This record gives sequence, structure tokens and C-alpha cells, in this order.
Amino acid sequence: MTNNASRLAQQRFGAHLSIAGGVYNAFEAARRVGCDCLQIFVKNQRQWSAPPLTEDDVRRWRRLRRGRDVRPVIAHATYLINLASPDKTMWRRSVDAFAEDVDRCATLGIRDVVLHPGSHRGVGVEVGISQVVRALDRVCERTADSGVRILLETTAGQGHGVGGRFEHLAEIIARAEHPRRIAVCFDTCHVFAAGYELRTPTGYERTLTELGRHVGLSRVRCIHVNDSKRPLGSKVDRHEHIGRGKLGLRAFRLLVNDVRLARVPKILETPKGTDARGRDLDQMNLAKLRRLVAR
Repeated sequence: MTNNASRLAQQRFGAHLSIAGGVYNAFEAARRVGCDCLQIFVKNQRQWSAPPLTEDDVRRWRRLRRGRDVRPVIAHATYLINLASPDKTMWRRSVDAFAEDVDRCATLGIRDVVLHPGSHRGVGVEVGISQVVRALDRVCERTADSGVRILLETTAGQGHGVGGRFEHLAEIIARAEHPRRIAVCFDTCHVFAAGYELRTPTGYERTLTELGRHVGLSRVRCIHVNDSKRPLGSKVDRHEHIGRGKLGLRAFRLLVNDVRLARVPKILETPKGTDARGRDLDQMNLAKLRRLVAR
């Protein structure tokens, strides 16, 4: 087996899974659906704050993590957070909530946390970017000892969202006081909805070239692998099962056979549930992705 083929064969695929009943329960769910890697919320994503993790929570988390070959584990920040907000109260609350997420990651030994940059609420992208930079600087200072890396997620460009262009993420990183703690999460559905082509070899390569030119492929530390219910450039974030949306299987075949991204964990955020025959949909999507890897 060539070196490139070996790297492709060793790719790690996973899904965002529930922490209902305790963060440690995600490992059993990961085993059940066949995850190599994993993404979780570190607290209830519908709440601004949560009770501290108990010693028992952390002990059980560490024990189960040692017993499963599931790596890396990546966190996703609470959806309520909006670091781009022009509203002072919302912005401060978001900073506090995100700092709490980062601290919880550090306690669990999770190295990376994915963050949606947020919405500027109509005041303009430049103001929104400035707000995000200020917030990230403050969070990094408050969590200086954690070592947790912040992954800015590409967004669909919907409404007043920041992050629909690679240039937005590049500017945030360039202006941040702690750029080494900031990287990128590449979401296939979001990027496609924002207007970046992924379905053809030419379009895919053009998109990766743009990503590399603005933020650098080495900063891509996680890939959200989602098909899209809506067409190219729709600016609408609606995830679909792999191969059943407007991206189609060809886009994912290009992605999982790109040796430049072979070491980047690939995480599903597709709809949950079972099919008519009772088969887990995460399990089916993971199997489909693995079959696309060239042998």
C-alpha cells in the first residue's frame, strides 16, 4: 500500500452524538454506530449555563474514553452563543457561556471546540468581525491555561451570519491576539450553500485553493460532513443524508479521497433516527462514506 493510500485508509469518521444522561454516555453511542471519532456538546446546548461537572462525571468520562478507540473527541459550543452580537448584554453573556464551554473542554481533556462565529444582527460584517475578535481575545485570556483550540466554523451565509466567506475567518484569525489557538471547521453543507462548488473536480479544487489561500489547509482541524437539502448558493443551512441532497455522492468521493485532508476527522451532523427497516441513520451514513474511499 502506498503512503497516500495508507493515509486515506486510516481516516477517522464519526458523528455528533447525544450526551443525555451524562457526557460519558456518548462513548456507548459511538460504539453502537461505529464512530472512529466523536463530537458532543459539553452541556445542554439550549441553556446558557449548567451545573459543574462532578468528580464522578469526569472519572467515568476518562474511564470510558480509555476503553474506546474513539479519537479525537471534539466539542461543539452552545448554539445560544453569539460572539458577533452588537448588543452588549448578549455579547457579554455569550463570552461567559463560551468561556464556560472552553473550561469544560479542558476538564474533560477535549482539545478542540467548534464555534459558529455568530450574527451581526444587521450592523454589518465588519462590526460583527470586530465583535468576534474582541470576544475571542477575552475568552483566550480567561482560559489561557486550558490549551483548548477554537475552531471557527464555516457558515452558509444565511441572514446576518459571519463566516459565509473564507475571508471572514481569515480576518478574524489575522486580527486575533492569540491566533495559534484559532483554527477552522469546514462544513460541506454550509460551504456549498454559501456558494462554493464541491461537486466537480474543478469546482472542488477551486474551493480548496480558496480555502488554502485565505486560511491555510493546515488550519482545518475538523470537517462536518453533511449533504445539503438546498442548492448551491442558496444561503440556507439545511443538512441532508450523504448522497441524498444537492451535493450528491461525487462531492463526498472527492473529499474522502483528498490526501491533503486525510488526517482531519470527519464528523456527521445529518438527521438522526432509523430507516424503515430499523437501521440507524448515522451508521448508514458512516458506512456510505467509508465505501467511497478508494481501495
